[in-house]
Amino acid sequence: MSIVKLNNNGVKNATAFGSITGLGSMIFIKKLTASSSATLSFVDGSDGVVLDNTYKEYVFTFNNIHPATNIVSFNFNLSTDGGSNYNVTKTSSTFASYHNEAGNDQALSYGTAQDLAQSTGDQKLTVLSSLGNQNDESLSGYLHLFNPSSTTFVKHFIATTNFNSESDYQVNSFIAGYGNTTSSINAVRFQMSSGNIDAGDICLYGIA
Repeated sequence: MSIVKLNNNGVKNATAFGSITGLGSMIFIKKLTASSSATLSFVDGSDGVVLDNTYKEYVFTFNNIHPATNIVSFNFNLSTDGGSNYNVTKTSSTFASYHNEAGNDQALSYGTAQDLAQSTGDQKLTVLSSLGNQNDESLSGYLHLFNPSSTTFVKHFIATTNFNSESDYQVNSFIAGYGNTTSSINAVRFQMSSGNIDAGDICLYGIA
């Protein structure tokens, strides 16, 4: 009989740990790179995009999303008609932690201005503050979309972003909610609340 140590703590009466199965793999699908782009949209069946029942979970990653305009939010919306309309009804909740560069203002707070209650408008991915457009300011993070092709259940999403605000704050945003539809989601659009996405990329993955 062997003794296995985890973090230097003994675990008695253990002979071996079995392999962990069923964790899934991230399958790269599509990368879109912004260059003064009004929108970045992922539409199932368009230009190599897969957003259907191939996977039950999809992940979008945001890498250094930089706005052309100062004091804006980075938003997304969902479509059930292949991108003809991005107006799925959504309910969500948001909160964020923040800390300024001066080190004298920090908190964890609910984002009442960014959550939605049965709204067809864009969901903000920046909470409590706005994204700045100085050369070194950007947003990174990810969005999980669960089982978008279901015709039984609403469409849950969870997102986390980190960004530099226009007033030199570091803001870690947490967003979660659902698209209140039993129709299949087959397109997702990202855009700024005003102006273009100056630079950055968004990658789409399926979870196998």
